[in-house]
Amino acid sequence: MTDERFAALVAAVGNFHVTDRAMRKAQDVASAALAHGPLEGAQREAYLAAVRRYFAAFEREARGHLRDVDRRLEHANQVVFNLAAERGVAVKRIEATQAVLTEVNALGGEGA
Repeated sequence: MTDERFAALVAAVGNFHVTDRAMRKAQDVASAALAHGPLEGAQREAYLAAVRRYFAAFEREARGHLRDVDRRLEHANQVVFNLAAERGVAVKRIEATQAVLTEVNALGGEGA
């Protein structure tokens, strides 16, 4: 079962587009070795260490990006909130000025 889990991990890692040379080499070595039988001992440990190192860095980068996106979304939501409030004020000003102009017109001030 452990060999199946390890092979599944190697396959899952193989689905990623890995550009890091050390990780790519470790992936190629592990994939080739698994084609001839189980990968054991130092080779297996070296592969697991390479995967851990690569994906831990990848995760840190992704979490940093997520924090940045969340900050930007928070800012965008604040801008939308502020614009909605400004729009409400503008609508009330239009309604108030229209009421005054309507009253002026009703009192005969049109064109006078």
